[in-house]
Amino acid sequence: MADRVQTTLKEVFGYDSFRPHQREIIDAALAGRDVFALLPTGGGKSLCFQLPALLQPGLTLVVSPLIALMKDQVDALRALGVPATFLNSSLDAGETKSRLRGLHQGEYRLLYAAPERLMLGHWADNLKSWNIARVAVDEAHCISEWGHDFRPEYRQLASLRELLPQTPVMALTATATGRVREDILQRLQLRQPACFQASFNRPNLTYRVLPKDKPLQQIIDFVKKRPDDSGIIYCASRKGAEAAADSLAARGFKALPYHAGLDAAQREAHQEAFLRDEARIICATIAFGMGINKPNVRYVIHHDLPKNLEGYYQETGRAGRDSLPSDCLLLYSAGDAAKQTHFIDQMADAHEQGIARTQLRQMMHYAESPACRRVDLLGYFGEVWQDTPCLACDNCLAPRETYDGTVPAQMFLSCALRIHRASGFTTGMNHIAEVLRGAETEKIRQWGHDQLSTYGIGKDRSRSEWLGIGRELLRLGLLSLASGNFQTVTLTSEGLAALKDRRTIPLTKPLSAAKAATPRRLRTGEIECDDALFDKLRTLRKRLADERSVPAYIIFGDNTLRHMARNYPQTPEEFSRISGVGEKKCAEFAETFTAAVRDHLTTHPRIHFQDD
Repeated sequence: MADRVQTTLKEVFGYDSFRPHQREIIDAALAGRDVFALLPTGGGKSLCFQLPALLQPGLTLVVSPLIALMKDQVDALRALGVPATFLNSSLDAGETKSRLRGLHQGEYRLLYAAPERLMLGHWADNLKSWNIARVAVDEAHCISEWGHDFRPEYRQLASLRELLPQTPVMALTATATGRVREDILQRLQLRQPACFQASFNRPNLTYRVLPKDKPLQQIIDFVKKRPDDSGIIYCASRKGAEAAADSLAARGFKALPYHAGLDAAQREAHQEAFLRDEARIICATIAFGMGINKPNVRYVIHHDLPKNLEGYYQETGRAGRDSLPSDCLLLYSAGDAAKQTHFIDQMADAHEQGIARTQLRQMMHYAESPACRRVDLLGYFGEVWQDTPCLACDNCLAPRETYDGTVPAQMFLSCALRIHRASGFTTGMNHIAEVLRGAETEKIRQWGHDQLSTYGIGKDRSRSEWLGIGRELLRLGLLSLASGNFQTVTLTSEGLAALKDRRTIPLTKPLSAAKAATPRRLRTGEIECDDALFDKLRTLRKRLADERSVPAYIIFGDNTLRHMARNYPQTPEEFSRISGVGEKKCAEFAETFTAAVRDHLTTHPRIHFQDD
């Protein structure tokens, strides 16, 4: 069996080696065990049930939450010569009947279906008669109310265990805290499962945070440097998604909006255009993206602050699924946090409100911290990241300057304390900054804060500088968010002691746009290649994909094209050795792509790369 596993990996999927944990998961599945697998996005979860499905008799049932994901994965499997199908509401009665007939006749090795469909009464008899070899529950975090994308219909999957008591179950997810993991194991009734958890780290992703300042222009400037790349821009509102798409389209970029305000047909059309590279950019609310299998998303931009680190990790994880270098940019302002606070304040449930406040604080700390971005991001999932500098985040690539901030820190703390003592209430950092700058506002006069000794003592600093100092004091634990109102601050016991004892307070300068630039270097996952040939192969791939009415990456991923543009395969045998080229694709595409390589070499010299 060991040789068959390795042979199938190369002959069908075109790869010479497994990603971390894949082989162990596949071996456990082939041994008939229940399996829980937590692998990062792009970690190759699908292969863990697809490959065993080809080596054992019977049908592998894949539970998947989204119609788009089902079609996408089935298209990709069919392109590899794997008999797979899906059943969902997008099919008409005739097509559904035809596929059911094929299932009864044993024509398929994999069936993708949504959880709610499996619960329909007549499906019990079907499942019993189809010789189900394995149930694979994809996006398994949807079963947990503690997860970021709880779906009640996933709870009904427990009945599959009763219906198919001897059938092994595999649960897969890319994001799960310890609490969510335990919930998955319990809800799916996994029996002595083989559990696998890879690092949450995505080494090919570079994380950056910029102070939000004219965000649409910041996005345009970012996209201009990557005109041929695909990207997702997440916005907090439908209006924001529309505005971003309109601004980009007005400047010649192929950008489309995606949000719940569009009807289903529009959303599907926009998603399909993105998958097929007819639109390079999707400007979306968080309604977009879960289960999107497009591997060559080169960047994800957050126009607004996400609600929590789990959602942020999931959304940024849609970049670079092909392991090639990709970028994640967050535009951050305290104003975004204030907006979210307003929504949190409207929550009726005090417990939920408390959780939301904690999650928002964690998100703000990530955005403000001068430390390696991976420390906070991976720490959220309980992973201790010690490999710093990571050289793939702004803080490690261009560390921020630390300075003796004792004097301005004392001014800010003293002003906050005097306001509280004089008025009996706390205020937000904006008001403290206004008092320090000696602003003549109605509130300052009304509350008598222009009579405080700290009024006007900080005129030499801008409002944004004072807000940056305030956020640093919050991060250092010298200020805290006042109980009952997230937007006001109060001194902590540490802050009071620092003020009283005149302790030295080192502060970190806020990130500036100028510091975000980084020198050119070879990034993790980068495959050096002949860029001119890569562009030609990409154009060829698009034509072949359009002829077959499938997304371009169904033909070959960018990773495989870059290997072609590095190794210049000119014969079918050389082509078969390229990573990502299996037997069926070699037979179908070898002549077309090798001809393109040979043609390129008639007018361009071959480039020799360092590791060749």
